[in-house]
Amino acid sequence: MSKSRWIPLESNPDWATAAGLVGSQAHFEDIYGLDPELLGMVSEDVKAVTLLFPCSGVIADKRKEEDEKIAAEGQPPIDPTIFWMKQTISNACGTMGLLHALINSDVTFAPEGPLAKFIEECQDKTPLERAKTLEETFLFEQIHTSAATSGQTAVPEDLDTDLHFTCFVRAPDATARATETQANGLRIIELDGGRDGPIDRGKCTSLLQDVAQYVKDNYIKDSKSVHFSMMALCSGPVKD
Repeated sequence: MSKSRWIPLESNPDWATAAGLVGSQAHFEDIYGLDPELLGMVSEDVKAVTLLFPCSGVIADKRKEEDEKIAAEGQPPIDPTIFWMKQTISNACGTMGLLHALINSDVTFAPEGPLAKFIEECQDKTPLERAKTLEETFLFEQIHTSAATSGQTAVPEDLDTDLHFTCFVRAPDATARATETQANGLRIIELDGGRDGPIDRGKCTSLLQDVAQYVKDNYIKDSKSVHFSMMALCSGPVKD
């Protein structure tokens, strides 16, 4: 882990605009709950979902156990076009989650913006090399700090936190690509820089609905904490 430490970031979609997301093409919006009527408030064509959750207790233990199981037994192959990078900066998981959401979605970036430049610099690099690039890209740290300090809560004096971001995107079935057979639909891929790599979460029929169910079954039920929040990356401009 790098000695670099950033200020913890709230769920702040302004980060994406500052980093170069073209707001007329896509935007983030809050997910206010996982009941059907609340999910129905989210715009259509959800491209990615970010989750802020308490990474402690049973949840932390299960993450470790799953990483060990995948290392020993493997998992369904991940589409090679998926962009994933390792987190090496303390408290940078908010930026990591937003990067994973944006880079793995068909959204438009300003040509000379930080996101476009970062993607270009990371071509053909390993996940750890991408992490090193993020460490050395000081503009991202500035954007992160600005977003973190403009949140609704005061910046904590103690920067240690057990809250963590992860991200869910959809990707083609890699098995069909590898065997050159007819595509078998889409898969849900979880992207978390604190894990050992991308994780296949099963078949994707509706990204928002499927992720909501997965979060209920595998995150919320294992914690008594109320510190959960989610955002969706959606097509088009922000609704009036």
